[in-house]
Amino acid sequence: MSLDLPRIKALCFDVDGTLSDTDNLYVRKVSRFLPRFLFKDPDHFARRFVMWIEAPGNALLSLADTLGLDDEMVAVIDWLSRHRRHSSKEFLLVPGVEEMLKQFHGRYPMAVVSARDKQGTLAFLEKFDLVKYFDVIVTGLSAKHTKPYPDPVLLAAKKMNTAPENCLMIGDTTVDMRAGKSAGTQTVGVLCGFGEEAELRKFGADLILSDTPKLIDVLK
Repeated sequence: MSLDLPRIKALCFDVDGTLSDTDNLYVRKVSRFLPRFLFKDPDHFARRFVMWIEAPGNALLSLADTLGLDDEMVAVIDWLSRHRRHSSKEFLLVPGVEEMLKQFHGRYPMAVVSARDKQGTLAFLEKFDLVKYFDVIVTGLSAKHTKPYPDPVLLAAKKMNTAPENCLMIGDTTVDMRAGKSAGTQTVGVLCGFGEEAELRKFGADLILSDTPKLIDVLK
């Protein structure tokens, strides 16, 4: 799989696991408490456990795909995203993200497309002085429905005056891939968050990168 680079006129970024590295910190903490004689791959189990807590929508979507209940589960995920309380956790920045944004600034309009609440999203962006790089910030209640519906991506594209098919959605979960594909964008799945390569590809990732800043090498 690859990208149609000439089509890309604007970039849409998820936050948790894509720009923010906090989840890896939690995975390491959980993994330390798992007895090695019970878990062959404690890091993998810890990542899935944290995903259920921090990103239940992504976990539920994977389950729904197995059970053939995609449409029904999307509605449940939308409700959960709007009504659950997000944790006030500390944020870390994925190494290299600021340099990447700096390089893309002025070359592409850029948007944050997050299922997080506005307060939590802005807290992260302001902590690392990243707001200046983004033309648009779309959060959990900005559109009629949240990811994996296409609404937030379509809203970001509209605000950037860019056709959805000329946008690139970058995220770490199947929720991001599904939202991007439903909106008509190309999609990049990154492995520095919750997503695993096989499931990201299954949900339509056009390209897989080990981490978000590798996008610099793609969009030279």
